[in-house]
Amino acid sequence: MTKEQSTDAGGIRVRGLSKQYGRVKALDNVDLDVRAGDVFALLGPNGAGKTTLLHILCTILRPDRADEVTVAGHDAIRHSLRAREAIGVVFQEPSLDDRLTLRENLEFHGMVYEVPRSLRRRRMDELLELVDLVERRDDLVRKLSSGMKRRLEIARALLHDPRILFLDEPTVGLDAQSRERIWRYLEELRASRDLTIVVTTHYIDEVKGCDQVCIIDHGRILAEGTPDDLRGRFGTETVRVTPTDIAAAEAIRETYPTATSGRGDTLLIPITDAAMKAEFLRRCGIHVRDLAFETPSLESVFLSLTGHDIRDSEADARDVTLAFGRQGGELTR
Repeated sequence: MTKEQSTDAGGIRVRGLSKQYGRVKALDNVDLDVRAGDVFALLGPNGAGKTTLLHILCTILRPDRADEVTVAGHDAIRHSLRAREAIGVVFQEPSLDDRLTLRENLEFHGMVYEVPRSLRRRRMDELLELVDLVERRDDLVRKLSSGMKRRLEIARALLHDPRILFLDEPTVGLDAQSRERIWRYLEELRASRDLTIVVTTHYIDEVKGCDQVCIIDHGRILAEGTPDDLRGRFGTETVRVTPTDIAAAEAIRETYPTATSGRGDTLLIPITDAAMKAEFLRRCGIHVRDLAFETPSLESVFLSLTGHDIRDSEADARDVTLAFGRQGGELTR
């Protein structure tokens, strides 16, 4: 199978998918293609609709409307059980039983998926070896660090040999070293198995090595392509400045209305031409404590498409979560 044959056993195809909670549109007429064998990233802030989309692809939620939702060659709405057999899922919230050992958690999962005993035991050892947990196999899960638990969840999701692995914000709450380690395991998985990997994240630095990146905000797909393609089409050079104080920030915003909030107390201002660099220093230099000119990046891509920095929306995410509420016992985002 070639990667272009995306809707066969290892790919995903979505057309016209929408989901609404009350007056809030979680997903608005989404079209999506994931090629078999790709590492595919859904990039967006908290509350963008990433988890809702993932839950629909995993057959946990039903869309309000969809022309097509094909997962691993199966209609995920009409034949959800067949689709479930072909996927593995690592949810954002912990789902291990911490009263059991690592081996017992894997054993239970394998029994649920009716993996034959001999095959189940062999895969358990192989996967624990893959995620560097084989020496902890008889420990209680509660003794593991957060990063180790996430690695065990990845091993568990692969025990029944799925064609597609879904991971919802797999590195949230982990330190930088653990985040890097998780992504290294994912790269090893992609290299060693015939596996499609779909990851949701709001960490821009994590998607640079992905085959395809899909930018989503407010339930709409804004752009999709390789990281280089997105930078070429939508990226802009920016200046990131740290104003000396609140009054200075207001003065910069008044001079450059296109300025948006960045990380911490910084401001991001698109650079339209080379002359603007000197002009900015002349007009606003006295208001700046620190500055850096940044080449086109995925962060600037997100900024140009949405008008805000990806880290700006924690308050918005809380509002969206309250609006979505709970459906079927699952907190949806």
